[in-house]
Amino acid sequence: MNVMEVSEEAVRAKLRTENPEFEHLEQEHRRIDKELMNFEIHVYLSPEEELERRRLQKLKLAAKDKLTDMVRRYKAGHA
Repeated sequence: MNVMEVSEEAVRAKLRTENPEFEHLEQEHRRIDKELMNFEIHVYLSPEEELERRRLQKLKLAAKDKLTDMVRRYKAGHA
């Protein structure tokens, strides 16, 4: 990384303060992660719990994809 490149964490910090949607997505991602951790303590999941776990995994991935895209777009606009 050269001096002109902005670190990803610096971009994320800037987006947190400038973009309410980014901050909301980060909070949502953390909330879903905590919910998923609750499933990890079980040895066995019922079919309903397994469906919920998969649904949450998809939501978490979608939030992460949006966050990554927002960082990428910010970097492209400030390159």
